[in-house]
Amino acid sequence: MPLVPPPRPAASPAADIPPTSVLTANQPEWSVGELAGALKRTLEDAFGHVRLRGEISGYRGQHGSGHAYFSLKDGQARIDAVVWKGVFGRLRQKPQEGLEVVATGRITTFAGKSSYQIVVESLEPAGLGAWMALLEERKKQLAAEGLFAPEHKRAIPYLPRVVGVVTSPTGAVIRDILHRLEDRFPRPVLVWPVRVQGDGADEEVAAAIRGFNALGPNSAIPRPDVLIVARGGGSIEDLWAFNEECVVRAAFESGIPLISAVGHETDTTLIDYVSDRRAPTPTGAAEMAVPVRADLIATVADLSARAVGSIGRRVERDRSDLRALARALPSADALLAAKRQRLDLAEARLAPALAAGASRHRARLQLLLDRMARRSPDVALANARARLARIDHRPLTALRNDVQRKGEALSQLGRRLVVARDASLERARALQARRADRLVALSNRLTQAGLRGVERRRDRLEGLAHLLGSLSYRAVLERGYVLVRDAAGLPVRHAAKAAAASRLSLQFADGTVNAVPDGTSDPSVSAKPARRAARSQPASDGASGKRNAPNAAAPTRQGSLFDA
Repeated sequence: MPLVPPPRPAASPAADIPPTSVLTANQPEWSVGELAGALKRTLEDAFGHVRLRGEISGYRGQHGSGHAYFSLKDGQARIDAVVWKGVFGRLRQKPQEGLEVVATGRITTFAGKSSYQIVVESLEPAGLGAWMALLEERKKQLAAEGLFAPEHKRAIPYLPRVVGVVTSPTGAVIRDILHRLEDRFPRPVLVWPVRVQGDGADEEVAAAIRGFNALGPNSAIPRPDVLIVARGGGSIEDLWAFNEECVVRAAFESGIPLISAVGHETDTTLIDYVSDRRAPTPTGAAEMAVPVRADLIATVADLSARAVGSIGRRVERDRSDLRALARALPSADALLAAKRQRLDLAEARLAPALAAGASRHRARLQLLLDRMARRSPDVALANARARLARIDHRPLTALRNDVQRKGEALSQLGRRLVVARDASLERARALQARRADRLVALSNRLTQAGLRGVERRRDRLEGLAHLLGSLSYRAVLERGYVLVRDAAGLPVRHAAKAAAASRLSLQFADGTVNAVPDGTSDPSVSAKPARRAARSQPASDGASGKRNAPNAAAPTRQGSLFDA
Protein backbone atom coordinates (compact mmCIF):
# COMPACT_ATOMS: atom_id res chain seq x y z
CA MET A 1 0.00 0.00 0.00
CA PRO A 2 1.20 3.58 -0.45
CA LEU A 3 3.51 5.08 2.04
CA VAL A 4 1.55 7.64 4.18
CA PRO A 5 3.31 9.73 6.84
CA PRO A 6 1.64 10.27 10.24
CA PRO A 7 -0.89 13.20 10.43
CA ARG A 8 0.43 16.57 11.32
CA PRO A 9 -1.24 18.98 13.79
CA ALA A 10 -3.38 21.82 12.41
CA ALA A 11 -1.48 24.83 11.16
CA SER A 12 -1.69 28.04 13.20
CA PRO A 13 -1.53 31.64 11.97
CA ALA A 14 1.83 32.92 10.77
CA ALA A 15 2.33 34.92 13.91
CA ASP A 16 1.94 31.76 15.96
CA ILE A 17 4.30 29.47 13.90
CA PRO A 18 6.54 27.64 16.34
CA PRO A 19 10.32 27.39 15.77
CA THR A 20 11.78 24.83 13.30
CA SER A 21 13.14 22.74 16.14
CA VAL A 22 9.58 22.27 17.49
CA LEU A 23 8.31 21.05 14.08
CA THR A 24 11.25 18.67 13.65
CA ALA A 25 10.68 17.28 17.09
CA ASN A 26 7.04 16.47 16.27
CA GLN A 27 7.94 14.37 13.08
CA PRO A 28 8.25 10.59 13.60
CA GLU A 29 11.72 9.03 13.36
CA TRP A 30 12.44 6.27 10.81
CA SER A 31 15.37 3.90 10.86
CA VAL A 32 17.11 3.19 7.54
CA GLY A 33 15.92 -0.40 7.57
CA GLU A 34 12.31 0.61 8.34
CA LEU A 35 12.29 3.14 5.49
CA ALA A 36 13.84 0.64 3.07
CA GLY A 37 11.29 -2.02 4.05
CA ALA A 38 8.40 0.39 3.68
CA LEU A 39 9.62 1.46 0.24
CA LYS A 40 10.05 -2.17 -0.85
CA ARG A 41 6.51 -3.13 0.27
CA THR A 42 5.02 -0.06 -1.42
CA LEU A 43 6.84 -0.76 -4.72
CA GLU A 44 6.01 -4.49 -4.75
CA ASP A 45 2.34 -3.89 -3.86
CA ALA A 46 1.95 -1.11 -6.45
CA PHE A 47 3.45 -2.98 -9.43
CA GLY A 48 3.73 -6.70 -8.63
CA HIS A 49 4.38 -8.66 -11.86
CA VAL A 50 5.22 -6.66 -14.98
CA ARG A 51 6.30 -7.30 -18.57
CA LEU A 52 9.19 -5.04 -19.45
CA ARG A 53 10.64 -4.48 -22.95
CA GLY A 54 14.23 -3.32 -23.30
CA GLU A 55 17.75 -4.02 -24.59
CA ILE A 56 20.11 -6.17 -22.52
CA SER A 57 23.26 -4.26 -21.55
CA GLY A 58 26.23 -5.06 -19.35
CA TYR A 59 25.74 -8.86 -19.44
CA ARG A 60 28.97 -10.75 -18.60
CA GLY A 61 27.62 -14.25 -18.10
CA GLN A 62 26.70 -15.99 -14.89
CA HIS A 63 28.30 -14.90 -11.66
CA GLY A 64 30.28 -17.36 -9.60
CA SER A 65 27.19 -17.91 -7.47
CA GLY A 66 25.16 -18.91 -10.51
CA HIS A 67 23.05 -15.73 -10.62
CA ALA A 68 23.05 -13.39 -13.63
CA TYR A 69 23.12 -9.60 -13.42
CA PHE A 70 22.54 -7.12 -16.25
CA SER A 71 20.47 -4.06 -17.19
CA LEU A 72 17.46 -3.41 -19.41
CA LYS A 73 17.47 -0.09 -21.23
CA ASP A 74 15.87 1.92 -23.98
CA GLY A 75 16.54 5.36 -25.33
CA GLN A 76 15.27 7.09 -22.16
CA ALA A 77 16.19 5.06 -19.07
CA ARG A 78 17.62 1.83 -17.70
CA ILE A 79 16.75 -0.57 -14.89
CA ASP A 80 18.86 -3.25 -13.19
CA ALA A 81 17.80 -6.87 -13.65
CA VAL A 82 18.70 -10.11 -11.88
CA VAL A 83 18.04 -13.75 -12.73
CA TRP A 84 18.40 -16.14 -9.82
CA LYS A 85 20.37 -19.36 -10.27
CA GLY A 86 17.33 -21.65 -10.15
CA VAL A 87 15.43 -19.58 -12.72
CA PHE A 88 18.43 -19.21 -15.09
CA GLY A 89 18.51 -22.92 -15.85
CA ARG A 90 14.82 -22.92 -16.86
CA LEU A 91 15.04 -19.95 -19.25
CA ARG A 92 14.42 -20.89 -22.87
CA GLN A 93 16.04 -17.66 -24.06
CA LYS A 94 19.39 -17.01 -22.38
CA PRO A 95 20.51 -13.37 -21.94
CA GLN A 96 22.77 -11.98 -24.68
CA GLU A 97 24.48 -8.62 -24.87
CA GLY A 98 22.54 -6.17 -27.08
CA LEU A 99 19.51 -8.45 -27.47
CA GLU A 100 16.11 -6.75 -27.19
CA VAL A 101 13.84 -8.90 -24.98
CA VAL A 102 10.53 -8.86 -23.15
CA ALA A 103 11.22 -9.74 -19.50
CA THR A 104 8.51 -10.94 -17.15
CA GLY A 105 9.10 -10.57 -13.42
CA ARG A 106 8.44 -8.59 -10.33
CA ILE A 107 9.72 -5.18 -9.32
CA THR A 108 11.58 -4.97 -6.01
CA THR A 109 14.27 -2.94 -4.31
CA PHE A 110 17.79 -3.74 -3.23
CA ALA A 111 18.36 -1.99 0.07
CA GLY A 112 22.11 -2.50 -0.05
CA LYS A 113 22.44 -0.05 -2.96
CA SER A 114 19.23 1.96 -2.48
CA SER A 115 18.14 0.94 -5.99
CA TYR A 116 15.20 -0.80 -7.56
CA GLN A 117 15.41 -3.76 -9.92
CA ILE A 118 13.36 -6.40 -11.70
CA VAL A 119 13.67 -10.04 -10.69
CA VAL A 120 13.31 -11.82 -14.06
CA GLU A 121 11.26 -15.00 -14.22
CA SER A 122 11.12 -15.43 -18.03
CA LEU A 123 12.70 -13.90 -21.15
CA GLU A 124 11.34 -13.66 -24.67
CA PRO A 125 13.34 -12.29 -27.62
CA ALA A 126 12.02 -9.08 -29.14
CA GLY A 127 14.78 -8.50 -31.76
CA LEU A 128 18.16 -6.77 -31.83
CA GLY A 129 18.46 -3.54 -29.92
CA ALA A 130 19.24 -0.17 -31.47
CA TRP A 131 22.92 -0.34 -30.55
CA MET A 132 23.37 -3.81 -32.03
CA ALA A 133 21.38 -2.94 -35.15
CA LEU A 134 23.58 0.11 -35.77
CA LEU A 135 26.69 -1.95 -35.09
CA GLU A 136 25.69 -4.66 -37.57
CA GLU A 137 24.84 -2.13 -40.27
CA ARG A 138 28.19 -0.36 -39.86
CA LYS A 139 30.04 -3.67 -39.79
CA LYS A 140 28.47 -4.75 -43.12
CA GLN A 141 29.28 -1.38 -44.72
CA LEU A 142 32.97 -1.45 -43.70
CA ALA A 143 33.32 -5.12 -44.63
CA ALA A 144 31.97 -4.36 -48.12
CA GLU A 145 34.73 -1.76 -48.52
CA GLY A 146 37.36 -4.43 -47.77
CA LEU A 147 38.59 -2.98 -44.46
CA PHE A 148 38.34 -6.38 -42.75
CA ALA A 149 39.99 -8.40 -45.56
CA PRO A 150 42.70 -10.85 -44.33
CA GLU A 151 45.19 -9.77 -47.01
CA HIS A 152 45.52 -6.39 -45.27
CA LYS A 153 46.71 -8.00 -42.04
CA ARG A 154 50.41 -7.56 -41.24
CA ALA A 155 52.70 -9.61 -39.07
CA ILE A 156 53.59 -8.28 -35.63
CA PRO A 157 57.39 -7.68 -35.26
CA TYR A 158 59.07 -10.42 -33.26
CA LEU A 159 61.01 -8.00 -31.02
CA PRO A 160 59.90 -4.36 -31.40
CA ARG A 161 62.28 -1.62 -30.36
CA VAL A 162 59.51 0.74 -29.16
CA VAL A 163 55.92 -0.12 -28.17
CA GLY A 164 53.19 2.52 -28.55
CA VAL A 165 50.08 2.34 -26.33
CA VAL A 166 46.83 4.25 -26.90
CA THR A 167 44.77 4.14 -23.70
CA SER A 168 43.75 6.10 -20.63
CA PRO A 169 46.79 7.02 -18.49
CA THR A 170 44.87 6.66 -15.19
CA GLY A 171 43.27 3.23 -15.50
CA ALA A 172 44.51 -0.21 -14.53
CA VAL A 173 45.00 -1.13 -18.21
CA ILE A 174 48.26 0.77 -18.69
CA ARG A 175 49.65 -0.65 -15.43
CA ASP A 176 48.83 -4.19 -16.53
CA ILE A 177 50.53 -3.64 -19.90
CA LEU A 178 53.66 -2.09 -18.34
CA HIS A 179 53.95 -4.87 -15.75
CA ARG A 180 53.58 -7.60 -18.37
CA LEU A 181 56.17 -5.98 -20.67
CA GLU A 182 58.57 -5.65 -17.72
CA ASP A 183 58.13 -9.33 -16.84
CA ARG A 184 58.53 -10.66 -20.38
CA PHE A 185 60.97 -8.38 -22.21
CA PRO A 186 61.46 -4.73 -21.10
CA ARG A 187 60.98 -2.35 -24.04
CA PRO A 188 60.60 1.44 -24.24
CA VAL A 189 56.88 2.33 -24.12
CA LEU A 190 55.26 5.49 -25.52
CA VAL A 191 51.80 6.20 -24.07
CA TRP A 192 49.39 8.48 -25.94
CA PRO A 193 46.80 9.46 -23.30
CA VAL A 194 43.20 9.48 -24.55
CA ARG A 195 39.70 9.20 -23.21
CA VAL A 196 38.31 5.71 -23.79
CA GLN A 197 34.60 6.49 -23.43
CA GLY A 198 32.25 9.42 -23.66
CA ASP A 199 31.95 12.28 -26.10
CA GLY A 200 35.07 12.95 -28.17
CA ALA A 201 36.77 9.66 -27.20
CA ASP A 202 36.62 8.32 -30.78
CA GLU A 203 38.33 11.43 -32.23
CA GLU A 204 41.10 11.23 -29.60
CA VAL A 205 41.75 7.53 -30.30
CA ALA A 206 41.84 8.12 -34.09
CA ALA A 207 44.14 11.14 -33.64
CA ALA A 208 46.47 9.10 -31.42
CA ILE A 209 46.79 6.32 -34.04
CA ARG A 210 47.47 8.85 -36.81
CA GLY A 211 49.87 10.77 -34.54
CA PHE A 212 52.02 7.70 -33.94
CA ASN A 213 52.11 7.01 -37.70
CA ALA A 214 53.12 10.62 -38.39
CA LEU A 215 56.38 10.19 -36.44
CA GLY A 216 59.35 10.00 -38.81
CA PRO A 217 62.56 7.99 -38.53
CA ASN A 218 64.56 11.13 -37.69
CA SER A 219 62.08 12.73 -35.29
CA ALA A 220 62.95 13.49 -31.67
CA ILE A 221 60.36 10.92 -30.50
CA PRO A 222 61.12 7.40 -31.78
CA ARG A 223 58.50 5.82 -34.04
CA PRO A 224 56.91 2.70 -32.44
CA ASP A 225 57.24 -0.67 -34.16
CA VAL A 226 53.86 -1.89 -32.85
CA LEU A 227 50.75 -0.16 -31.47
CA ILE A 228 48.40 -1.40 -28.72
CA VAL A 229 44.93 0.16 -28.49
CA ALA A 230 43.58 -0.95 -25.10
CA ARG A 231 40.64 -0.43 -22.77
CA GLY A 232 39.05 -2.34 -19.90
CA GLY A 233 35.68 -4.06 -20.00
CA GLY A 234 32.29 -2.36 -20.04
CA SER A 235 28.87 -2.30 -21.62
CA ILE A 236 28.32 -1.84 -25.34
CA GLU A 237 27.73 1.88 -24.90
CA ASP A 238 30.93 2.18 -22.84
CA LEU A 239 32.89 0.55 -25.69
CA TRP A 240 31.05 2.39 -28.46
CA ALA A 241 33.95 4.78 -29.17
CA PHE A 242 35.87 1.83 -30.67
CA ASN A 243 32.96 1.09 -33.05
CA GLU A 244 33.08 4.56 -34.58
CA GLU A 245 34.02 4.79 -38.28
CA CYS A 246 36.85 7.29 -37.72
CA VAL A 247 38.62 4.90 -35.32
CA VAL A 248 38.18 1.93 -37.69
CA ARG A 249 39.55 3.86 -40.68
CA ALA A 250 42.49 5.23 -38.67
CA ALA A 251 43.39 1.65 -37.64
CA PHE A 252 43.09 0.47 -41.28
CA GLU A 253 45.35 3.29 -42.55
CA SER A 254 47.98 2.71 -39.86
CA GLY A 255 51.38 1.85 -41.29
CA ILE A 256 52.42 0.44 -37.89
CA PRO A 257 51.11 -3.07 -37.00
CA LEU A 258 48.24 -2.67 -34.52
CA ILE A 259 46.99 -4.92 -31.71
CA SER A 260 43.47 -4.27 -30.36
CA ALA A 261 42.75 -5.11 -26.70
CA VAL A 262 39.37 -3.54 -26.06
CA GLY A 263 37.20 -4.99 -23.28
CA HIS A 264 37.18 -8.55 -22.05
CA GLU A 265 37.39 -11.71 -24.13
CA THR A 266 33.63 -11.75 -24.77
CA ASP A 267 33.56 -8.11 -25.94
CA THR A 268 33.88 -7.49 -29.67
CA THR A 269 34.23 -4.10 -31.35
CA LEU A 270 34.83 -3.08 -34.98
CA ILE A 271 38.47 -2.20 -34.29
CA ASP A 272 39.02 -5.90 -33.51
CA TYR A 273 38.11 -6.78 -37.11
CA VAL A 274 40.38 -4.21 -38.76
CA SER A 275 43.41 -4.58 -36.45
CA ASP A 276 46.30 -6.88 -37.37
CA ARG A 277 45.88 -8.92 -34.18
CA ARG A 278 43.13 -9.07 -31.56
CA ALA A 279 44.04 -9.73 -27.93
CA PRO A 280 41.43 -11.01 -25.45
CA THR A 281 42.74 -8.67 -22.72
CA PRO A 282 45.29 -5.81 -22.44
CA THR A 283 47.64 -8.23 -20.68
CA GLY A 284 47.31 -10.61 -23.64
CA ALA A 285 48.20 -7.74 -26.00
CA ALA A 286 51.45 -7.15 -24.09
CA GLU A 287 52.23 -10.88 -24.39
CA MET A 288 51.65 -10.73 -28.17
CA ALA A 289 53.87 -7.65 -28.55
CA VAL A 290 57.12 -9.06 -27.07
CA PRO A 291 58.58 -12.55 -26.51
CA VAL A 292 59.82 -13.93 -23.21
CA ARG A 293 63.42 -12.77 -22.76
CA ALA A 294 64.45 -15.75 -20.59
CA ASP A 295 63.09 -18.23 -23.16
CA LEU A 296 64.90 -16.38 -25.96
CA ILE A 297 68.20 -16.48 -24.05
CA ALA A 298 67.75 -20.19 -23.33
CA THR A 299 66.98 -20.91 -26.99
CA VAL A 300 70.07 -19.00 -28.19
CA ALA A 301 72.26 -20.81 -25.64
CA ASP A 302 70.87 -24.18 -26.72
CA LEU A 303 71.44 -23.40 -30.41
CA SER A 304 75.00 -22.23 -29.65
CA ALA A 305 75.77 -25.45 -27.77
CA ARG A 306 74.34 -27.53 -30.58
CA ALA A 307 76.38 -25.58 -33.16
CA VAL A 308 79.61 -26.10 -31.19
CA GLY A 309 78.87 -29.81 -30.79
CA SER A 310 78.03 -30.29 -34.47
CA ILE A 311 81.22 -28.48 -35.56
CA GLY A 312 83.29 -30.67 -33.25
CA ARG A 313 81.65 -33.83 -34.56
CA ARG A 314 82.19 -32.70 -38.15
CA VAL A 315 85.87 -31.99 -37.55
CA GLU A 316 86.34 -35.37 -35.87
CA ARG A 317 84.53 -37.14 -38.72
CA ASP A 318 86.65 -35.36 -41.34
CA ARG A 319 89.79 -36.23 -39.39
CA SER A 320 88.80 -39.90 -39.35
CA ASP A 321 88.03 -39.81 -43.09
CA LEU A 322 91.41 -38.23 -43.77
CA ARG A 323 93.19 -40.95 -41.80
CA ALA A 324 91.28 -43.64 -43.70
CA LEU A 325 92.13 -42.06 -47.06
CA ALA A 326 95.80 -41.74 -46.06
CA ARG A 327 95.91 -45.45 -45.18
CA ALA A 328 94.24 -46.37 -48.49
CA LEU A 329 96.67 -44.27 -50.58
CA PRO A 330 99.23 -46.59 -52.30
CA SER A 331 102.97 -45.99 -51.96
CA ALA A 332 105.21 -44.56 -54.71
CA ASP A 333 106.91 -47.92 -55.31
CA ALA A 334 103.56 -49.60 -55.91
CA LEU A 335 102.54 -46.91 -58.38
CA LEU A 336 105.85 -47.04 -60.33
CA ALA A 337 106.38 -50.84 -60.33
CA ALA A 338 104.23 -51.54 -63.42
CA LYS A 339 105.70 -48.60 -65.34
CA ARG A 340 109.24 -49.76 -64.52
CA GLN A 341 108.39 -53.20 -65.86
CA ARG A 342 106.98 -51.76 -69.08
CA LEU A 343 110.14 -49.66 -69.51
CA ASP A 344 112.38 -52.74 -69.13
CA LEU A 345 110.35 -54.66 -71.74
CA ALA A 346 110.48 -51.71 -74.17
CA GLU A 347 114.25 -51.44 -73.67
CA ALA A 348 114.68 -55.14 -74.45
CA ARG A 349 112.69 -54.79 -77.72
CA LEU A 350 114.39 -51.55 -78.80
CA ALA A 351 117.74 -53.00 -80.19
CA PRO A 352 116.16 -55.68 -82.49
CA ALA A 353 113.61 -53.14 -83.71
CA LEU A 354 116.35 -50.63 -84.59
CA ALA A 355 118.31 -53.28 -86.52
CA ALA A 356 115.20 -54.39 -88.42
CA GLY A 357 114.35 -50.80 -89.32
CA ALA A 358 117.85 -50.07 -90.62
CA SER A 359 117.72 -53.21 -92.78
CA ARG A 360 114.35 -52.20 -94.29
CA HIS A 361 115.57 -48.69 -95.13
CA ARG A 362 118.80 -50.07 -96.67
CA ALA A 363 116.82 -52.39 -98.99
CA ARG A 364 114.51 -49.55 -100.04
CA LEU A 365 117.49 -47.30 -100.83
CA GLN A 366 119.03 -50.01 -103.02
CA LEU A 367 115.76 -50.40 -104.89
CA LEU A 368 115.64 -46.66 -105.60
CA LEU A 369 119.24 -46.73 -106.89
CA ASP A 370 118.40 -49.55 -109.30
CA ARG A 371 115.37 -47.68 -110.65
CA MET A 372 117.47 -44.53 -111.14
CA ALA A 373 120.05 -46.49 -113.04
CA ARG A 374 117.38 -47.81 -115.40
CA ARG A 375 115.87 -44.33 -115.91
CA SER A 376 118.83 -41.95 -116.13
CA PRO A 377 118.20 -38.16 -116.00
CA ASP A 378 120.45 -37.61 -119.02
CA VAL A 379 118.23 -39.74 -121.21
CA ALA A 380 115.11 -37.91 -120.01
CA LEU A 381 116.80 -34.53 -120.72
CA ALA A 382 117.75 -35.54 -124.26
CA ASN A 383 114.21 -36.66 -125.01
CA ALA A 384 112.85 -33.35 -123.73
CA ARG A 385 115.23 -31.38 -125.96
CA ALA A 386 114.16 -33.35 -129.02
CA ARG A 387 110.48 -32.68 -128.30
CA LEU A 388 111.23 -28.98 -127.84
CA ALA A 389 112.95 -28.84 -131.22
CA ARG A 390 109.94 -30.44 -132.91
CA ILE A 391 107.53 -27.96 -131.38
CA ASP A 392 109.57 -24.93 -132.62
CA HIS A 393 107.69 -21.53 -132.47
CA ARG A 394 104.16 -22.82 -131.74
CA PRO A 395 104.47 -22.37 -127.99
CA LEU A 396 105.35 -18.69 -128.41
CA THR A 397 102.18 -17.96 -130.40
CA ALA A 398 100.03 -19.92 -128.03
CA LEU A 399 101.70 -18.13 -125.15
CA ARG A 400 100.90 -14.69 -126.68
CA ASN A 401 97.27 -15.61 -127.23
CA ASP A 402 97.00 -16.99 -123.76
CA VAL A 403 98.61 -13.91 -122.27
CA GLN A 404 96.18 -11.67 -124.20
CA ARG A 405 93.14 -13.64 -123.03
CA LYS A 406 94.35 -13.74 -119.50
CA GLY A 407 95.15 -10.00 -119.64
CA GLU A 408 91.56 -9.19 -120.64
CA ALA A 409 90.21 -11.51 -117.99
CA LEU A 410 92.58 -9.95 -115.51
CA SER A 411 91.34 -6.42 -116.38
CA GLN A 412 87.74 -7.46 -115.84
CA LEU A 413 88.70 -9.20 -112.65
CA GLY A 414 90.58 -6.08 -111.55
CA ARG A 415 87.51 -3.91 -112.04
CA ARG A 416 85.38 -6.40 -110.13
CA LEU A 417 88.02 -6.62 -107.44
CA VAL A 418 88.01 -2.83 -107.02
CA VAL A 419 84.25 -2.84 -106.45
CA ALA A 420 84.47 -5.89 -104.22
CA ARG A 421 87.40 -4.34 -102.38
CA ASP A 422 85.45 -1.18 -101.60
CA ALA A 423 82.46 -3.19 -100.38
CA SER A 424 84.71 -5.52 -98.41
CA LEU A 425 86.54 -2.58 -96.86
CA GLU A 426 83.23 -1.02 -95.84
CA ARG A 427 82.06 -4.29 -94.30
CA ALA A 428 85.44 -4.75 -92.65
CA ARG A 429 85.27 -1.26 -91.15
CA ALA A 430 81.79 -1.91 -89.76
CA LEU A 431 82.85 -5.33 -88.49
CA GLN A 432 86.00 -3.85 -86.98
CA ALA A 433 83.93 -1.17 -85.22
CA ARG A 434 81.55 -3.80 -83.83
CA ARG A 435 84.42 -6.01 -82.78
CA ALA A 436 86.16 -3.02 -81.18
CA ASP A 437 83.01 -2.25 -79.15
CA ARG A 438 82.65 -5.89 -78.25
CA LEU A 439 86.35 -6.06 -77.38
CA VAL A 440 85.97 -3.08 -75.04
CA ALA A 441 82.92 -4.66 -73.38
CA LEU A 442 84.69 -8.02 -73.11
CA SER A 443 87.77 -6.27 -71.75
CA ASN A 444 85.69 -4.60 -69.04
CA ARG A 445 83.93 -7.86 -68.19
CA LEU A 446 87.25 -9.71 -68.21
CA THR A 447 88.76 -7.12 -65.87
CA GLN A 448 85.82 -7.39 -63.47
CA ALA A 449 85.80 -11.18 -63.70
CA GLY A 450 89.53 -11.25 -63.12
CA LEU A 451 89.20 -9.07 -60.04
CA ARG A 452 86.40 -11.23 -58.68
CA GLY A 453 88.34 -14.40 -59.48
CA VAL A 454 91.45 -13.05 -57.78
CA GLU A 455 89.37 -12.04 -54.75
CA ARG A 456 87.73 -15.51 -54.54
CA ARG A 457 91.04 -17.29 -54.92
CA ARG A 458 92.63 -14.98 -52.32
CA ASP A 459 89.80 -15.80 -49.87
CA ARG A 460 90.10 -19.50 -50.63
CA LEU A 461 93.90 -19.35 -50.27
CA GLU A 462 93.56 -17.63 -46.90
CA GLY A 463 91.02 -20.24 -45.78
CA LEU A 464 93.32 -23.06 -46.91
CA ALA A 465 96.25 -21.38 -45.17
CA HIS A 466 94.27 -21.20 -41.91
CA LEU A 467 93.17 -24.82 -42.37
CA LEU A 468 96.76 -25.90 -43.09
CA GLY A 469 97.96 -24.06 -39.99
CA SER A 470 95.32 -25.74 -37.82
CA LEU A 471 96.01 -29.24 -39.24
CA SER A 472 99.85 -28.99 -39.51
CA TYR A 473 101.94 -31.13 -37.25
CA ARG A 474 104.22 -28.14 -36.57
CA ALA A 475 101.62 -26.81 -34.13
CA VAL A 476 102.04 -30.06 -32.21
CA LEU A 477 105.84 -29.55 -32.20
CA GLU A 478 105.31 -26.10 -30.65
CA ARG A 479 103.80 -27.83 -27.58
CA GLY A 480 107.00 -29.73 -26.93
CA TYR A 481 106.63 -32.87 -29.04
CA VAL A 482 109.32 -34.29 -31.37
CA LEU A 483 108.95 -35.89 -34.82
CA VAL A 484 111.32 -38.85 -35.23
CA ARG A 485 112.43 -39.92 -38.71
CA ASP A 486 114.79 -42.70 -39.84
CA ALA A 487 117.65 -42.34 -42.31
CA ALA A 488 115.20 -42.54 -45.26
CA GLY A 489 113.18 -39.62 -43.86
CA LEU A 490 110.15 -41.76 -42.93
CA PRO A 491 108.37 -41.20 -39.61
CA VAL A 492 109.20 -43.69 -36.82
CA ARG A 493 106.18 -44.58 -34.64
CA HIS A 494 107.49 -47.49 -32.51
CA ALA A 495 110.42 -47.75 -30.14
CA ALA A 496 111.50 -51.09 -31.58
CA LYS A 497 111.85 -49.63 -35.05
CA ALA A 498 113.74 -46.65 -33.63
CA ALA A 499 116.19 -48.96 -31.83
CA ALA A 500 116.79 -50.92 -35.03
CA ALA A 501 117.48 -47.81 -37.14
CA SER A 502 121.07 -46.87 -37.92
CA ARG A 503 120.49 -43.15 -37.62
CA LEU A 504 117.60 -40.96 -36.48
CA SER A 505 116.57 -37.39 -37.22
CA LEU A 506 114.72 -35.53 -34.42
CA GLN A 507 112.68 -32.56 -35.63
CA PHE A 508 111.87 -29.94 -33.01
CA ALA A 509 109.79 -26.83 -33.47
CA ASP A 510 112.89 -24.70 -34.16
CA GLY A 511 115.23 -27.16 -35.93
CA THR A 512 116.37 -30.73 -36.57
CA VAL A 513 118.88 -32.79 -34.57
CA ASN A 514 120.55 -36.02 -35.74
CA ALA A 515 120.91 -38.90 -33.29
CA VAL A 516 122.17 -42.50 -33.22
CA PRO A 517 120.25 -45.07 -31.08
CA ASP A 518 122.17 -47.67 -29.05
CA GLY A 519 120.06 -50.53 -30.45
CA THR A 520 118.01 -51.30 -27.34
CA SER A 521 114.44 -50.39 -26.32
CA ASP A 522 112.64 -50.65 -23.00
CA PRO A 523 108.91 -51.38 -23.44
CA SER A 524 108.23 -50.44 -19.80
CA VAL A 525 109.12 -46.80 -20.50
CA SER A 526 106.04 -44.82 -21.61
CA ALA A 527 106.03 -42.61 -24.67
CA LYS A 528 105.67 -39.37 -22.73
CA PRO A 529 108.84 -39.83 -20.57
CA ALA A 530 110.70 -40.88 -23.71
CA ARG A 531 109.73 -37.69 -25.45
CA ARG A 532 110.60 -35.66 -22.38
CA ALA A 533 114.06 -37.29 -22.31
CA ALA A 534 114.51 -36.62 -26.00
CA ARG A 535 113.76 -32.96 -25.46
CA SER A 536 116.01 -32.58 -22.41
CA GLN A 537 119.10 -34.38 -23.81
CA PRO A 538 121.58 -32.33 -25.97
CA ALA A 539 121.06 -33.32 -29.57
CA SER A 540 123.65 -31.46 -31.60
CA ASP A 541 127.16 -30.11 -31.47
CA GLY A 542 127.05 -26.41 -32.42
CA ALA A 543 125.81 -25.46 -35.87
CA SER A 544 127.25 -28.59 -37.56
CA GLY A 545 124.37 -30.79 -36.30
CA LYS A 546 126.80 -33.68 -35.35
CA ARG A 547 127.02 -35.39 -31.96
CA ASN A 548 130.08 -34.84 -29.75
CA ALA A 549 132.78 -37.40 -30.33
CA PRO A 550 133.18 -39.80 -27.36
CA ASN A 551 136.30 -39.56 -25.20
CA ALA A 552 139.01 -42.11 -25.89
CA ALA A 553 138.97 -43.12 -22.25
CA ALA A 554 135.17 -43.56 -22.16
CA PRO A 555 133.56 -46.96 -22.79
CA THR A 556 133.04 -47.84 -26.43
CA ARG A 557 129.30 -48.44 -25.82
CA GLN A 558 127.24 -45.35 -26.66
CA GLY A 559 124.50 -44.28 -24.18
CA SER A 560 120.80 -44.71 -25.07
CA LEU A 561 119.00 -41.75 -26.51
CA PHE A 562 115.90 -42.57 -24.46
CA ASP A 563 117.61 -42.89 -21.04
CA ALA A 564 116.22 -40.52 -18.43
